[in-house]
Amino acid sequence: MTSKALLVGVNKYKLPGSDLQGCVNDATNVRDILLKYFGFAVKDIRVLVDSRATKKGIFDRLNWLVKGAKSGDRLLFHFSGHGSQIRDRDGDELKDHLDEIICPHDMDWDGAYIVDDDLKAIFSTLPAGVHLDVLLDSCHSGSGTREVAELAPPSAPGISRAMRQRFLAPPVDILCRHLDEDDLPLTRILKATNPTNHVLFAGCRDNQTSADAYINGTYNGAFSYYFCKHIRDAQGAITRAELLKRLRASLRHEGYDQVPQLECPAAWKKKKLLE
Repeated sequence: MTSKALLVGVNKYKLPGSDLQGCVNDATNVRDILLKYFGFAVKDIRVLVDSRATKKGIFDRLNWLVKGAKSGDRLLFHFSGHGSQIRDRDGDELKDHLDEIICPHDMDWDGAYIVDDDLKAIFSTLPAGVHLDVLLDSCHSGSGTREVAELAPPSAPGISRAMRQRFLAPPVDILCRHLDEDDLPLTRILKATNPTNHVLFAGCRDNQTSADAYINGTYNGAFSYYFCKHIRDAQGAITRAELLKRLRASLRHEGYDQVPQLECPAAWKKKKLLE
């Protein structure tokens, strides 16, 4: 049995004003639980952050992740950074759907992003019996006009937590296309992939945003932080369904409005991560 993980955290973006603060911490946090509770070795895990987490860099390592995979192998892909939505395009012609995207360091609106079809093409090559868990701590907003929200910094009087939504609002020309074509259907990251070959944990519903937050003295993704916290509390001995239950309860208790999602075959919800 082979175990491999790719962990991507993007705090620094080429697009002005787009930087986040908790995504690299998310990647190292997930790495820690894989090493401590799931039997991964250091050589099994590749971490890609900031300027190295380009579209090409992510694709190259995704191909490393799936290469040679066979039944019984354990794979995990974690992405922490901005998400957005964009009309899928073929050259200069607009296709008939809107894609949710995850945003690499070199994100631009002319193709330097990763859509559901890209992930489907890579993950659909996996043979039966491979255990793939995908963790996405980015926004899956159903509204292309939702703006970035930011609270006061934690140093401000009376403020113990700062938060920024991990959503990149499309530029005006992209928004105009979206508003002019509201009747076109929406596709979601990994929604079109074979539901029997992966588990998807998403940081929020597809009409919500995920928080980049200041928690207990450090910046983290709220989803990734509590995901790892509950795995540590249970020493790794927790089913996916119970993990989701505790994760939702923690976020609700701490005042976040995002509701994490779990998509996988029903039988896999009764198993632990990577089983």
